[in-house]
Amino acid sequence: MMKRFIPPLFVVLWATGFIGARYAMPWAEPFTFLSGRFVIAAAFFALLLLVLGSQRLPRNTVLHAIGAGALMHGVYLGGVFWAIHKGMPAGLSALVVGLQPLITAVMAGQVLGEKILPRHWLGLAIGLVGVVTVLWPKLGVAGSGITAATLEASVLAVVAISAGTIWQKRHGSGSDLVAGTFWQYVGGAAVAVPASLLFETRAVVLNGELVFAMAWLVLVLSVGAIFLLMILIRDGEMAKVGSLFYLVPAVTALMAWALFGESLTPVQIVGMAVTTLGVGLATARAPGLQAPTRARASR
Repeated sequence: MMKRFIPPLFVVLWATGFIGARYAMPWAEPFTFLSGRFVIAAAFFALLLLVLGSQRLPRNTVLHAIGAGALMHGVYLGGVFWAIHKGMPAGLSALVVGLQPLITAVMAGQVLGEKILPRHWLGLAIGLVGVVTVLWPKLGVAGSGITAATLEASVLAVVAISAGTIWQKRHGSGSDLVAGTFWQYVGGAAVAVPASLLFETRAVVLNGELVFAMAWLVLVLSVGAIFLLMILIRDGEMAKVGSLFYLVPAVTALMAWALFGESLTPVQIVGMAVTTLGVGLATARAPGLQAPTRARASR
């Protein structure tokens, strides 16, 4: 009975990751904040490993988990948080990253040899039209936060999580989820900590918003949302999990509009709908086909 509420709850929690970034970024630099988040999350999972008495992973599996985590956490979240830190609206950042399932499908065709159908390319074209519809009117407009640099950071983020997902799918399938997640956060920290030391002042304004954002992103996203995802995987719902990610940009945009007053014009709503249509068209499973096993991506 309660399982029916897991998918919508997962979408809401995943969307709050962008909102948490919006709360945190005025008070801490992106890689400094992420360094703390990854270290705390890794410590939590290390404690959980001790409690569960999990066996150690093989060395190659550990290295692959670290590599996937460096992409899926360090580069992906680093790009998202940096863009939002520089003024990119949370809702529009989520929109760009919302192309991830489609980009992953196209990249998987090249790397894993999975067949790329004409509808993949059609969906990619439609999705890009939707993104351009939303972003173009504000590109370069003073105060909009949508600049070449923030767009490049967002694109780098979505490419990183797509590549990390494929890496995880190719090398991390079948490994212990808790242990794998621990090493993924170690990989994320391996990116965030050096970036913070090299490029940031590490100045932090400790206040309620920053503490709330850190607690929320660690407990609700890095732990709670991941365990919901693990339940969905365990129950054989991975095909549905893929479709859930298409709803995240719209949910994020509504949250950002309600909490921060970010604009949500009719043109933007249409653009988001077009983007969602494009991604959904490209990734919808044909009737009668068995759902492929999808890799787990963690936040």
